[in-house]
This record gives sequence, C-alpha cells and structure tokens, in this order.
Amino acid sequence: MGKGMRAGKKPKNRQGGGDMQKQLKQLQAMQAEMEQTQAELEKKEVTTTAGGGAIEVTVNGKKEITKLTIDKDVVDPDDVEMLQDLVMAAVNEAMRQIAELEESEMNKITGGFGGMGGFGF
Repeated sequence: MGKGMRAGKKPKNRQGGGDMQKQLKQLQAMQAEMEQTQAELEKKEVTTTAGGGAIEVTVNGKKEITKLTIDKDVVDPDDVEMLQDLVMAAVNEAMRQIAELEESEMNKITGGFGGMGGFGF
C-alpha cells in the first residue's frame, strides 16, 4: 500500500465517471449532427463561371460536376488550351466554394475546433 493509504480507503481526488459519460454523449451528439450536416451539404450545389460566363460549371456537395455549359463562341480548334484553362478555372473555383461551404457548416458545429479528427469525425 502507498504511503498514507489505509486498507479499505478510496483515494480522495477521484473524478467520477459521470464527466466522462457526459463528454462522450456530447461527442456522439456532435458526430450525429455532423453526419446530418454532411448529408445536407451533399444535396447543395454551387455554380461558377469563367471567361466572362463562357464556361459555367455546377458542382454538388459530393464534389461531382452536375452541369457543364460551354459557350460555342469559346470553342476554337486552334486554341484548345484556352478552353482547357477556362474549364479548369471554373471547376477549381466551384470545388473551392464547395469546400468553403463545407468548412463553414462544420465550424458551426465544432466551433472551429480542429482536433475532432482524432475522434473519427
């Protein structure tokens, strides 16, 4: 037995399991809310343009392109690189906006706490 301990006595500075249970329930509630928010985000869409509207791209919350519109005036067989650049610019901007929307919605739940990854969220 340790110094100052008597048989049958419990240590005084023992935290109850209630705090841990409360924290676990809070984390589980947060996880459920995050899953619901993620499902809602998957249904959202953002639309961006490039080249003054010559290219229009719509991306959903699953980061899938759902619509791509290319103005026929921008299609020049002698300048395919410009068309490729415009498509990439529009797609990249749409992906950036979806990621920003996702981060904003998740920060509402986590309060910006970035350490949730260790909990499997």
